[in-house]
Amino acid sequence: MCNNCGGEKVRTDFSALGSVLDKYAGVRGSLITILQKAQDIYGYLAKETIEYIAECTGIAPARIYGVTTFYAQFRLEPIGKYLIMLCKGTACHVNGADTIEDAVSLYLNIKDGETTPDGLFTLNNVACLGCCSLAPVMMLRSSGGEETFGNLTRERVWDILKGIQEKEAAV
Repeated sequence: MCNNCGGEKVRTDFSALGSVLDKYAGVRGSLITILQKAQDIYGYLAKETIEYIAECTGIAPARIYGVTTFYAQFRLEPIGKYLIMLCKGTACHVNGADTIEDAVSLYLNIKDGETTPDGLFTLNNVACLGCCSLAPVMMLRSSGGEETFGNLTRERVWDILKGIQEKEAAV
C-alpha cells in the first residue's frame, strides 16, 4: 500500500486502489494504466483520487490533470447509472447519428458529456463502436453490463429510454 500518503487527509477509501499502486507506482510510463484502473474502481477520477495518486506516485498533480484532460476516456465528474455511448463514426453519421443524438438530447434534456439531474443517464458521443452494420448504434453501459442497440430511430430510442426509466422507477 502507498506509504507516501499520510492518511489523515484522505476521506475516500482508497484500499481498492492500493494493489494497483503497489503494482504500477514505480513503473515508468504506467500513469495511464493507473488512471484507467482508478476510473474502473471509482467510476470517475475525483480530485481526491488524483491527489492521492500524485502523492503515492510522486507525479505532479498538474501532470496527472494534463493526462486526464487530454484523453477523452477519462472522466472528472461522476457519470449516470447508465452511460449512453452514441456512435458518431462514419457509418453511423451517414445513417443518422445526429438525429439519434437529437432524440436522446430532447428526451433526456442533456447534451454530450452531461448527466441527467437524477443521475440516471450520461450521454457520451464516441468515435466508433465497431457495429457499422447496425448503424446508427448506441451502447448502454451499467453495472449490469453492456447492451448494444442498432438500426435506431427517434421512436426506438425514446422507447428504450422510457423502458429503462420505468424499470428504475419500479425498483
